[in-house]
Amino acid sequence: MSPTRTSSAHRAHFWAGVKDTFPLLVGALPFGLIYGALGIASGLSPAATAAMSLVVFAGSAQFIAVSLVAANTPALVIALTTLVVNARHMLYSATLAPQLKGLSTRWLVPLGFWLTDESFVVAAKGFEERATLEERKWYLLGSELAMYTNWLLATGLGILAGQAIEDPASWGLDFALVVTFIGMLVPMVKGKPELLAVLVAGVTAVLVHGLPHRAGLLLAAVLGILAGVLAERAWPRPKAEQK
Repeated sequence: MSPTRTSSAHRAHFWAGVKDTFPLLVGALPFGLIYGALGIASGLSPAATAAMSLVVFAGSAQFIAVSLVAANTPALVIALTTLVVNARHMLYSATLAPQLKGLSTRWLVPLGFWLTDESFVVAAKGFEERATLEERKWYLLGSELAMYTNWLLATGLGILAGQAIEDPASWGLDFALVVTFIGMLVPMVKGKPELLAVLVAGVTAVLVHGLPHRAGLLLAAVLGILAGVLAERAWPRPKAEQK
C-alpha cells in the first residue's frame, strides 16, 4: 500500500473513532462544565483547575481531588483516594492489551494516559470491526483525543462560568458534585455486586465521616470495591450478561 493510501486509511479510522465517540461527548460536556465551576468555587485558581484536566484527565478523580484539596487534605490521602477510584483503569487496560499486542511504547504511553470509561466502551465494540493493529490504534486514538479535547473545552467554559459568578459557593456547586456522582453511579448499578458495593461504600462513608483528613472516603472506596469483588464471586453472572 502506498504512503498516501496508508495515510488516508489512518485518517479514516481516526475519524471513525471520533464519530463513534460523539454521543458520549455530549454526555460528558456537563460534567466538565460543573468540574470547572466547582474548582473555582472550591478555591482553586483557574490555572490549577485547568492543569488538573490537562494532566490528570480523570473526571471522577478530579471531582474528588477538588473537594479534598478544598478541605486541606494531605497530598498522600488525595493520591491514595484517587488511585483507588481509578483502579478500574487497570481492568480496562488488561482487557484491551491482547488486541493491542505489539504496539510500541511510543503509542502505549499516550493511549494509556488518554484512556477513559467512554473510550474503553467505544474501543471494546469498535475493535470487533477492525482486524489489524494499525486500524485499532488509530481508531482508539481518535476516540481518546475527542474525549480529551471535549473535556478541556468543557473545563475552560466551566472556569469562565465560575469566575463570572460573584460568589460561586453561594450557588451550591458543592451539592452539584453529589448530584453529578449520583447521575454517574445509578446507570452502573445493574446487578447484586454493584448494588452491594454501593451500599457498603455509602454506609461506610457515613459511619466514618468524622475521620481526620477525609480518610473515611478512602476507606469507603476500598471496602466498596472489596464487597463488589466478593459479591462477583458469590453471585456469578449468567454468561449472556458477561459478553
